[in-house]
Amino acid sequence: MQRSDVVIIGAGIVGLATAHRLLERFPKNHVTVLDKEREIAQHQTGHNSGVLHTGIYYKPGTLRATNAREGKLLLQQFCEREEIPFELCGKVIVATHAAELPQLDKLHERALANGVRAEKIDASRLREIEPYASGIAALHVPDAGIIDYRQVCDRMAEKIRQQGSTILTSARVYGMYREGNHMIVESTRGPIEGKTVINCGGLHSDRLTWLSGQMPPAQIVPFRGEYFELKPSAHKLCRGLIYPVPDPNFPFLGVHFTRMIHGGVECGPNAVLAFSREGYHKTSFNPYDLFETLTYRGFLLLMLRNWDEGLRELWRSVSKRAFVQALQKLIPDVQSEDLIPAPAGVRAQALFPNGDLADDFLIQERDLVVNVCNAPSPAATASLKIGDFVIDQVASRLAG
Repeated sequence: MQRSDVVIIGAGIVGLATAHRLLERFPKNHVTVLDKEREIAQHQTGHNSGVLHTGIYYKPGTLRATNAREGKLLLQQFCEREEIPFELCGKVIVATHAAELPQLDKLHERALANGVRAEKIDASRLREIEPYASGIAALHVPDAGIIDYRQVCDRMAEKIRQQGSTILTSARVYGMYREGNHMIVESTRGPIEGKTVINCGGLHSDRLTWLSGQMPPAQIVPFRGEYFELKPSAHKLCRGLIYPVPDPNFPFLGVHFTRMIHGGVECGPNAVLAFSREGYHKTSFNPYDLFETLTYRGFLLLMLRNWDEGLRELWRSVSKRAFVQALQKLIPDVQSEDLIPAPAGVRAQALFPNGDLADDFLIQERDLVVNVCNAPSPAATASLKIGDFVIDQVASRLAG
């Protein structure tokens, strides 16, 4: 049997950042990171749009708000040390009609409460920053940026291995149990004994929580984010990040434009229910995953409350014209022929049984196991700070 001080399940950016920070703080410990895929960062991290978030959207005092700003600074410092490129290209959140101005003002208030630099600007200043954007007012967030999270993960994995710890891929976890003062994690790469187990399983975090003997507070429901890219001839339409004013009653930020760190501009996402937890294609289908979603009370209640917006998202999924019309609210010059399909992502949306969205990080610790039950955006940006928060839960067991 393999032995380790800490076993971390999930080699996405949250799992790898937790392992990296743990080894920085407690270098005498050995960490084993397990992932069921053949390579690291294959799911939410690997399909991330690559935005460095500032924390402007989140309710002051929540874990998302308090971790976003400090986590972003930690990540930028890591990238500077490791010579990983990133760019603070800035973001504009654009109000296209008067009814959105009160929500824009609320976002400005949140920015100030969360310590985020943000300036309310008029239409003429908006055109100076983004000449092709259309709006009557906007928030300019200069510290928002872009990055390649896969590259960050590759460097973290390299450093974890250099410190003598282990990353095991093709290691699907199918059981956990306590034996004395240790946990035994059963995987397809064999059993691993650890003093502490940390679940960073993302799309499967609730199932791993059940395996650990804890009850997850919410169930993961997968939503596919569908994207297009601008053709090179249309790259001039977007200089940085162009977002709409979000609907406070809907969990997604609406279709937007994102310049990528390695070139190109991504447009989206359109958000629809995925028929598989790893449903990156419209034809992806897992009967167990879908049955689990459709029979979950929380999902049914969410759909009852948001059926109209859900139908609009579904229509944009099947109609490129409808998708383009949504984009044209922000950039009127964008045309259907400017767009080519881009890879989709799947968001692990945690839902409570009453249908409410879990809109904050959910982290629970008990009986030698820490379960990261929900780590929505800005988890990638805040990953190092989330790692610190998780490690604080078990620090007394690591210092010995």
